[in-house]
Amino acid sequence: MSRLELSLRYAAFAAVAVIANLAAQRLVLAFGEGAGHFVLAVGLGTAVGLVVKYLLDRRWIFGDRTAGLVATGRQFGRYTATGVVTTAIFWVTETAFWVIWQTHAMREAGAVIGLTIGYVLKYRLDRAFVFTRAGPA
Repeated sequence: MSRLELSLRYAAFAAVAVIANLAAQRLVLAFGEGAGHFVLAVGLGTAVGLVVKYLLDRRWIFGDRTAGLVATGRQFGRYTATGVVTTAIFWVTETAFWVIWQTHAMREAGAVIGLTIGYVLKYRLDRAFVFTRAGPA
C-alpha cells in the first residue's frame, strides 16, 4: 500500500472514530447538559472511539494478526496507553472550546481539532510501540 493510500485510509478511519465518539457524546447529552453529563459524554465518547479505532487500525492500517485473548489484551493495553497523551490533547481542546464558547457546535469543533492532532501523534506512537511486527504501515 502506498503512503498516500495509507494516509487516506488512516484519515477515513479517524473520521469514523470521531463520528462514533461524537454520536456517543450526543446520546449522553440528550439526557442533560450539566457538568456530570458533559464528563460522562466525553468519557463514553472516548471509549467508543478508542475501540472503533483500535479495531480498524489493527486490521486495515497495521495488518496485525495477533491472536489469542491474552496477546490481544496486552496489545489493546499498549494501544490504550499510547492514547493517554493523545486523549489529553483531545479533552483539553474540546473542554476549552466548550468553556470559551459554550455551544455544542464549538465543543464539537474543539473535539475534531483535538482528535485530529491526537490521531497524527497516535499513529506514530502505535507504529513504534503497539504494532511493531505488523504489516503495511
